[in-house]
Amino acid sequence: MSSKHQQRVAQTSNTDTQYKNFDRINGQHPLRDYCKDAYIDYRSRVRAEGKVFYFNFHLAKEMGLIPRSHPYSLNRSLEERIIETFSLQIINEYDITNGVCFDAKTIKPYPYMATRYLQLQHKDKRGLTSGDGRSMWNGWYSENGTSWDVSSCGTGTTRLSPAAQGGKVMIKTGDPDVSYGNGLASPDDGLMAAIMSEIYYHSEVPTERTLAIITYPDGSSVNVRAGKNLIRPAHMFNHLKQGNLESLKQVADHYIDREIQNGTIAPPKSRQDRYKKMLEKVTHDFAKVAALFETDYIFCWMDWDGDNILMDGGIIDYGSIRQFGLFHQEYRYDDVETFSTNITEQRNKARYIVQTFAQLVDFIKSKQRKPLQSFQHSDSTLQFDRLFDHYRNYYTLRKVGFSDRIIEKALHKPSFVKHTQNLMSSLRYFEAAKSETGLYEVTDGVTWDAIFSVRDFLREYPIFMSDGTDLSDDQIIEIMRSDYATDEDVLISPYRKQKIDELKSSYNAVISSAAEIMSCGREKILNEVIERSTLINRAERLTGDGLIHTANHIINNKDALSSEQLYELLRYFIDHETLNPDYNPQFKERDDAKIPSSIARIFNKLTSLVESHRETI
Repeated sequence: MSSKHQQRVAQTSNTDTQYKNFDRINGQHPLRDYCKDAYIDYRSRVRAEGKVFYFNFHLAKEMGLIPRSHPYSLNRSLEERIIETFSLQIINEYDITNGVCFDAKTIKPYPYMATRYLQLQHKDKRGLTSGDGRSMWNGWYSENGTSWDVSSCGTGTTRLSPAAQGGKVMIKTGDPDVSYGNGLASPDDGLMAAIMSEIYYHSEVPTERTLAIITYPDGSSVNVRAGKNLIRPAHMFNHLKQGNLESLKQVADHYIDREIQNGTIAPPKSRQDRYKKMLEKVTHDFAKVAALFETDYIFCWMDWDGDNILMDGGIIDYGSIRQFGLFHQEYRYDDVETFSTNITEQRNKARYIVQTFAQLVDFIKSKQRKPLQSFQHSDSTLQFDRLFDHYRNYYTLRKVGFSDRIIEKALHKPSFVKHTQNLMSSLRYFEAAKSETGLYEVTDGVTWDAIFSVRDFLREYPIFMSDGTDLSDDQIIEIMRSDYATDEDVLISPYRKQKIDELKSSYNAVISSAAEIMSCGREKILNEVIERSTLINRAERLTGDGLIHTANHIINNKDALSSEQLYELLRYFIDHETLNPDYNPQFKERDDAKIPSSIARIFNKLTSLVESHRETI
C-alpha cells in the first residue's frame, strides 16, 4: 500500500470517528419506555437526492455531535452523515396500503415516533387523532450530563395530520392536491426558523433551535430541530382531556426526569413532590415568557391546547411566530378556520395553561379530575399574576436600558416599582395608539397599524436628557412618530399633552430613583442607559416581514454561496440582529466593516431589507 493511500485511509477513519455520535440519533427515545400511548411508530427510509443546505455548527458543537475544534465547513464525510441521519421520510399508511416498494437498504433499522398531543385544529378536542402531522422525533442525544431531543419537520404525512382525519383518509406524502397536510416542509420556513431561533436564543428568549436544513430538487426540505426538552403542554393535555390518568402520569414523569437530569428541577423529596415542582416551574416559566412576549412585541399563538409552545414557554413552529417592530396589538393570525389570539391576550392564555396544569397536578395527586373552572383562582394562577407583574417590570426596565445589576437591586424598593409602573402606563398609552385607517387584511391575518414607536423614544430621549435639552411636545411626538401615522393621527390634544408630560416625568423619576438606589449620580445612570438602549432599541430591527424578505433573498441567491459562505453570512447576520448588549458575538464581530468581501453584497442587502421593514409586523 502506498504512503499516499495509507494517508487517505487514515484520514477517512479519523473523519468517521469524528462523526460517530450521529449514530446515536436513530429513532430510539426514553419516552418509549415511559408511555406507549404517547406516540405512533413509523418505519423510515433515507430519502434520495437530499443536499445539506444549512448546518448549525455552533449548536452541533454545543450538543457534542462534532468536536469543538471542528472547522465551520462541511466535508463529504460530514454531509454524508447528516444525510444518512436526517434525510428521512416515513413509510406511511398510504405507502403500505398501496404496496409501494422501497429499497430495503434505505430503510432504517429502528422505527421513529410521531408523538400524540392536543391540537385545536382537530375536530376531536381530546387529542385522540392529533399530534405530529408532518414531523417525527429522530431521537435523543445525551452528552456531558445534558440531554437533547431532536425532531424533523417535513418527513411525511402521518395519520395525526388534520388532513388525515385520524387515519380515516390516507394521504400520500407530497400529494399536490393536499396543500396543508401533504407532509412536506419548505426551505424558506426552515431558514426563517434557523435565523430567528438563533437570534432569540442569544437574546435569552426560550426557543427550540434549528440543527440542519436538507433540501430536495422538488423544492421541499426536511428541517431538523433540537431542544433540551421538546415536550409541549399539549403532550399532557390530551391525556388530561381523555381522563387517562396512567398515560398522563407517564408523560409527566418523563418530562420531570428529563428536567432533573438537565438540572432545571431539583431532585424531589418524594413522588408527590415531583408534580408540585413541575407545577411551580410551569407557573414561573409561563409568567416570565408571557411578560417577555408582551414587552418585546413577540407574537406567539398561545391557546388552550398548549400546542404552539414548549413546557418552558419556549417557541416552536416559527410558521405562526411574528416579531413586531411596533406594538401592533390588533394583529391576529388567520389559521383558515379560526383567528389567533392577539399580543395582549397572550397573558390570559398563558394563565389558562397554568390553570390547566393546576387541574392536571391535582388529578394526578387525588385521582379525581375536578372541573377546570375550580382552579381559576388557585395558588398557582395567583402566583402567575404576581410573577407576570414582576417580570413585566423587569423586561420594561431592560428595554429602558438598565442592566440586571441595577434592576435586581432597584426592584426590591417599593418606590422604584411604583415609578416603573407609572412609566409602563405612560409607554402603553403611546404603544397602543392606532391609526385612523382601521383594521385591514394582511397576507396571513389582520392588523391595525400602530402610530408611535416607544423604542425610538427610549433610544433618543436619554441622549437629550444627558445634554440638558428640554424637548418640546412636538419634538417628543416627532421622535416617536411611525411611518404609519398621518398628520391627523399625531395631533396633540390636551389629553395627549398630559400624556407627554406624564411620560417625561415618569421616565425622569425612574432615572433619579435608580441613581439614588445605586448611590451614584444621574449622569452615570444615564450614560449606562444610553449605551445599552442604543443597541436594545436600535431603529433597524428584524421584524416578521423583514424575516420573510431576508429569507427569500438568501434562498434566491443560494446558488451563489458555498455552504461555508452561507453559514458565515448567517452567523454575521444573526450577530448583527441580536440586539442584546450582554451577548458576546460567537462568530466575529458586530462591526459591519469586518464583513468579508465574499458575502458583503448579500449581507448589505439583508440589512437594507431589515431597515425597510423595521416597523412592520
